[in-house]
Amino acid sequence: MAETTFTSIQTQPDQGQWTYTDYVKLPDDGNRYEIIEGVLYVSNAPNSDHQFTVTELGAELRDFTKKNRLGRVLVAPFEVHLSETTRPVQPDILFVRGDRWPTERVAFFAGALDLVVEVISPGSIRTDRVIKFTAYERAGVAEYWLANPHTRTVEVYILSTGEYALFGEFTDDDPIRSSVVEGIQIVTSTLFA
Repeated sequence: MAETTFTSIQTQPDQGQWTYTDYVKLPDDGNRYEIIEGVLYVSNAPNSDHQFTVTELGAELRDFTKKNRLGRVLVAPFEVHLSETTRPVQPDILFVRGDRWPTERVAFFAGALDLVVEVISPGSIRTDRVIKFTAYERAGVAEYWLANPHTRTVEVYILSTGEYALFGEFTDDDPIRSSVVEGIQIVTSTLFA
């Protein structure tokens, strides 16, 4: 997803001061807005390579978790509220174990997810690798995947003593493994156009 810091809305808060109340006043203009540590980010519509990877990876995760009754997989746009100053974020793909998913219909999920996937676009490298990486780590998201259509790789990070550690980097015909979704094995090359 191509993301940039959003700075051109008139009479809006300074960067670092954005709140969820400010967010709900934003226009419904087709952009994806996120607030991370009080900073507003906006992303334009992603390209076809990005969406191909989101679709394929989301389907693989959904099929496996549904078959094994593990939990819920959703793709963006869907709001996640990690903290008071980091809400909403909208991961490309998210997974929450079944016992943690609310029983009633919800407009957002509050708290740390079990697994988040971000698909890197040329304009989102810093956001996905640094800003969201730090936000998910700080919030306690158990596992974070970075899928890169350009390099045709998937990096899997797991939370260990409060920090992400590289669990594996997968490419070509490597089967992607997960510590959260145990038993899943997705052939890396099938995720890229």
